[in-house]
Amino acid sequence: MSQLSSVVVAGSTPQRDASPSRGMSVGQVFENFPLTREHLKSCLGLFFVFAIEAWEMMIIVYTAPLIGKDFQLDSLAIGNLIGAIFVGMLIGSLIWGKYSERLGRKRSIILSMALYGVISLISAFAPDYATFYLLRLLSGMAAVGMMVVTFAHFEELLPVKVRGTCTVYLASGWPVGVLLALGATIWLTPFGWRTIIVVSSLGSLWAFAIAWWVPESPYWLASVGRQAQARSVIARLSRGAVRVPEDCELLVEKTLKGTHREIFSAGMSKISLLQIAINFTFSWGYWGLQTWLPTLLQQRGLSLPQSYGFIAISALCMIPGYMAASWLTGRLGRKQVVVFFIGASVLAGYGFANAQTLEMLYLSNFALAFFSMGAWGVWDTWIGELYPTRLRLLGYSWAVFAQRVANILAPSLIGALVAYGTSFNMTTTLINGFMLASVLLALLMPETEGEPLH
Repeated sequence: MSQLSSVVVAGSTPQRDASPSRGMSVGQVFENFPLTREHLKSCLGLFFVFAIEAWEMMIIVYTAPLIGKDFQLDSLAIGNLIGAIFVGMLIGSLIWGKYSERLGRKRSIILSMALYGVISLISAFAPDYATFYLLRLLSGMAAVGMMVVTFAHFEELLPVKVRGTCTVYLASGWPVGVLLALGATIWLTPFGWRTIIVVSSLGSLWAFAIAWWVPESPYWLASVGRQAQARSVIARLSRGAVRVPEDCELLVEKTLKGTHREIFSAGMSKISLLQIAINFTFSWGYWGLQTWLPTLLQQRGLSLPQSYGFIAISALCMIPGYMAASWLTGRLGRKQVVVFFIGASVLAGYGFANAQTLEMLYLSNFALAFFSMGAWGVWDTWIGELYPTRLRLLGYSWAVFAQRVANILAPSLIGALVAYGTSFNMTTTLINGFMLASVLLALLMPETEGEPLH
């Protein structure tokens, strides 16, 4: 066990006396903190939270043809139905950001999972389109709490030196969720879309694993005055290697509670507006393609089963993209990796839009999956590092808000283009333009690699 500072000590005896007036920021504690099995357990728990979130978001995309046939929906109505969960997430994102600051990171994730599971389960028995739409909207309001809190929570449990690398690995839960949603759809299609939604809802039972494996954030505990619990979590995460004396106060910026207005104050407005814009353009570029990918692939001659296989292989290509981005961000920083990976996604998207052969279509889309999701992993890490503790979840809530605006608009617009017979090339080129805008905006963001959380 090693000494981290004059007030964070190894073993049970301080190496230097600490008075009640002496304090230390939680961020300093984590500067030379060991990575332990407790971190890996937390990573596994939160990894599947993100995978379940992805599953819930994508299941409606893959079951849309079945639902559309059952409710006799046209392309525009299907596009609106896909967007229903995002309308709910749009409303819920700003609510969860504020509410979670009072409730705590861990309890917010558990509550979000429980609510989404119940509402999603009820939606499987919806008698008509209007009822199903409303319930999907409500499930989005519940489920978005997971997305707002998960990354900030994990970052607040990690040593500074591995924060970027490990958080990007957490983001790789997305392709796992995509594969789960796709696999459930293919496997359960003979039983109907209602059975698929029921099975998807059972993912909320993972809340029991979160309750058992994942501790509360010591940053949040210190910010609300729960000093003993914060010290206990630090000892647990380090497996006893780091102990904070009882007479040492753990400090965070807690003089004021964060507010939405402060997110756009003079000191934070540039960062907030930039990250909101990047979240909007990047999400539009990614989601505009993914929601209609089965349909767009059918325009290029693939059958629906072939398009599902195409998507599954694409999801597998995302995983090495995350791994590469994780390795690079610890060495090059956030900005260089995000700019390079989104830039490469733009080139891959151009190739996808202009592919003349099936082989080129496959190759360019796999490159798009590799680079775009690697960029997402680093970007999800970067957002939380831009804000102090009191504003971190509020910053994430605005990020998710911007993503959901794009998620609502993109499926409807692409659905309209598909309905009116716009060419594959024109549709995908429009989508790709938003990715290019993300690259230009990311160049204006500050680097945060190696910086402690505040």
